[in-house]
Amino acid sequence: MTAKPRLIAHEIYRTSTYGTWHPLRIPRVSTVMDLTRALGWLPQGQYINSPRARPAALSAFHDPVYLDALQAAEARGHVSNDVRARHGLGTPSNPVFPEMFRRPATAAGAAILAGEMLREPGVLYSPAGGTHHGFPDRANGFCYLNDPVLGILSLRASGLSRIAYVDIDAHHADGVEAAFANDPDILMISVHEERRWPFTGALEDRGAGNVWNLPVPRGFNDTEMRAVLDRLILPRVAAHRPQAIVLQCGADAVTEDPLSRLALSNNAHWAVVAALGALTDRYLVLGGGGYNPWSVGRLWAGVWAVLVGAEVPERLSPEAEAVLRALEWRGSTRGKSPPEHWFTTLRDAPREGPVRGEITERLQVLEARAKVFA
Repeated sequence: MTAKPRLIAHEIYRTSTYGTWHPLRIPRVSTVMDLTRALGWLPQGQYINSPRARPAALSAFHDPVYLDALQAAEARGHVSNDVRARHGLGTPSNPVFPEMFRRPATAAGAAILAGEMLREPGVLYSPAGGTHHGFPDRANGFCYLNDPVLGILSLRASGLSRIAYVDIDAHHADGVEAAFANDPDILMISVHEERRWPFTGALEDRGAGNVWNLPVPRGFNDTEMRAVLDRLILPRVAAHRPQAIVLQCGADAVTEDPLSRLALSNNAHWAVVAALGALTDRYLVLGGGGYNPWSVGRLWAGVWAVLVGAEVPERLSPEAEAVLRALEWRGSTRGKSPPEHWFTTLRDAPREGPVRGEITERLQVLEARAKVFA
């Protein structure tokens, strides 16, 4: 019998921040931990305290010189101009802060541990994961390490060669694509907002391996995501016949997020989580982007509900409501007057709409490509 799903997290996410002005100043993982416990969905036996990955394990993908620079920056509290230029540390996106090595190394440790545990069938959830912009020798886009890549490499070390990586973050998974663009055994699907940083992941880009990019326009809605799920994600994953699936479930593609212009509800993410879970007995779900504390906490707590088969209540319990009412979003105008349903519910109202012509046309291009490469 497959083991019960496990959630991997750590208290470091409650006590560390990128800084008072950074988009990642908000609580995210700690909110998921508190919400799922308040709702009775996270018994102690299903929680794993994440280990911190050591440099030797991180060097499976990252340059040891970069790892040394990252640890030195944490220890010293500053970087030189040379280190900033070479490794992208100490920039507005990737600032120096007290846990700048320990925090990402803990998320990386969760992904590596998950890959080891998935030697046997199971479901692992690391909401702190999904840092898909990291490169071997530099930080990039708030990502100091690339835990999706490290998780995939750990799965491979466990004897699983064919892996599907699906990414529904609002931003393109440039670091993961760079790692596996020429590897036909790694299927990579990235659905992301067009003309948004990092400005990569064009429809035509497929490397020499098994890469499928779908840039989508502003206002991307639940109906359109369902079309993408049915016509791109599920057919490509099924055709790949993966031994394990990794899903990056970034929460920044919902309407409330300040760093994208997409228009999904959290129902769209939960539908992807459920549909992919039905295709595999080895499943690793990661977090990712998400910069509104209420929408992130509600979405990622709902991901756990999908994974454990819990029913999302129409109205939250007083204990769960108290978790959401205690959140603050300083420096945001929306944080000053959040709507009542951000406190009292997990599930968004559906955000349906037409499937626009550009979505249909891009799906047709990818479907035609699939026939050629079948």
